[in-house]
Amino acid sequence: QVQLVESGGGLVQAGDSLRLSCAASGRTFSSYAMGWFRQAPGKERESVAAISQSGGVTYYADSVKGRFTISRDNARNTMYLQMSSLKPEDTAVYYCAAGRLPRMAPRAYDYWGQGTQVTVSS
Repeated sequence: QVQLVESGGGLVQAGDSLRLSCAASGRTFSSYAMGWFRQAPGKERESVAAISQSGGVTYYADSVKGRFTISRDNARNTMYLQMSSLKPEDTAVYYCAAGRLPRMAPRAYDYWGQGTQVTVSS
């Protein structure tokens, strides 16, 4: 089992950058594929990015490709989401999740953090 805690959210202006972190407890972080998801008010949770256990394989939603970068530091039990050129439509609660495979689907993940709010003003 792994426990996840997101941090780094906040209020920024369009065009700004922000880095989210997801800190994991336990010694088995490196055995989990990880993902970032987001959910805006009134919308379904959507996949943003996913990363394999080693970090060698990554996936991105088309809406963030070229602007967001997912990474992980297994020595620090931490995953990151570097977000650049932020847009108002990126406003959402961002969640990190851990699972067996780096899928771009919420149902593939077993453990979830509590979320961190990202608000992008125009």
